[in-house]
Amino acid sequence: MPLLLTITAVIEAAAGVALLTAPALAAFLLFGVALDAQTGSGVGRVAGAALIALGVACWCARRDESSRAAMGVVAAMLSYNLAVVPILAYAGLAQSAGGILLWPAVALHAAQAMWCITCLRPQNSSTADLPPG
Repeated sequence: MPLLLTITAVIEAAAGVALLTAPALAAFLLFGVALDAQTGSGVGRVAGAALIALGVACWCARRDESSRAAMGVVAAMLSYNLAVVPILAYAGLAQSAGGILLWPAVALHAAQAMWCITCLRPQNSSTADLPPG
């Protein structure tokens, strides 16, 4: 789990900085379209701030893998990734959006979701709790 949280922290913070500082460029690279100068840039910057916050949470939890708080961060990242994959895929398939980073982002978030699932699965290999059978 520490590696997942460290890598996630770096990825999300970097994406957040990109959206916060250059929302139009980030949106173009992801969706292949320009943002509305007023509302689109504002929404992009808010999303960037949120991604930075996710990155900070992951970074702070990366060395505390056995705590409920760290597991909560991983569960939150699983929820985020499970939401982002269909949103981005829908944009690419149904709305014909397609910046150079769209499909790599879909693949990255799908892989991160699977990694989160792996980290959240119980690691108890003991058969003591299994019913007789």
